Amino acid sequence: MSVPERTVPTEVTATALGPWPGDDPLEAARTIRGELGSPHVPFLAELPARGVGSDALGRTASLLEELAVDVQPFGWRLVDRPGRDHRRAASALSTDINVLADVAGAEDSTAPEVKVQLVGPLSLAAGLHLHNGERALIDHGARRDLAASLAAGVKGYLRRVAAAVPGARIVVQVDEPDIAAVLAGTIPTASGYRTLRSVPASEARESWRLVLEALHAAGAGEAVVAVPEVEAPFEQILAAGADGIAVPVKALTTRQWEQLAGAAEAGKRLWIGALDVTAGDLPKTAACVDGVWRPWRQLGLAPSLLGSVRVTPSDGLAGLTPARAKDVLSRLTRIADGLNQQVLG
Repeated sequence: MSVPERTVPTEVTATALGPWPGDDPLEAARTIRGELGSPHVPFLAELPARGVGSDALGRTASLLEELAVDVQPFGWRLVDRPGRDHRRAASALSTDINVLADVAGAEDSTAPEVKVQLVGPLSLAAGLHLHNGERALIDHGARRDLAASLAAGVKGYLRRVAAAVPGARIVVQVDEPDIAAVLAGTIPTASGYRTLRSVPASEARESWRLVLEALHAAGAGEAVVAVPEVEAPFEQILAAGADGIAVPVKALTTRQWEQLAGAAEAGKRLWIGALDVTAGDLPKTAACVDGVWRPWRQLGLAPSLLGSVRVTPSDGLAGLTPARAKDVLSRLTRIADGLNQQVLG
């Protein structure tokens, strides 16, 4: 499959990070696609409340080519052949894609884009365990094999999503929630008495490059890497070929904002977690708009470059009620509208 042409963004849009409350994929798909209509980006929901295999790690592990997993008391483990847990994860993902096809097929006007998510190779190695119970992150060969297996497995994933929503541009979010600890060498061993050695930045960059190239070759129109704001390696991510970065805005330093400004000027996408969903009440729309617009202007960025921004929540929404999650999506679209109004003056 050829790499699709990159589109030039002209307006701020909204999406969310993937995790969603409840255990009904049909209700989730209808809500998400109802709230995030064009020009926004609906996504394939992850429903961890369904149990084993519907969590982000198990879901991504089910995509691995020629590697299998099962669940042990300490978490997901690499095994020789697929068993019940692996099949359960693969089945849940297939169900979600089939539901997406049904919901999108019944729409009068289908959204021009759809987003999917997967766990990136470094956090995957930190989350999966070897036969002896140690994390795969401890072994260089295991890390290399996982990255290669994930790169091989994304082709089929994107092919199935493309068939579910014909003509839609596929956007992929590569989640690296553990990247700061991976690069700093602070993840504990199985015994807990020491920590795993840090992964060299050059190896992290190569792992990302392998997966990102595979995603683009499989038809992804946009592939961004999502990281926490603490010690986020923006430069390494962009050097690996990511189309952009997804990061919460709530604790970004001035230096990080400057790095993001450089990325925007270089034509990269910025997914900014402008809506903090960790507090009691949702922040006001105007405050969220100001949280992006104020540093944007302070950095001297052209208002027209705001088209590179997608606004997201600060975190996944699985811990909220379905009604609250729906409110979050509605608030996000209003934040996007507010930022677009700033561009127009």
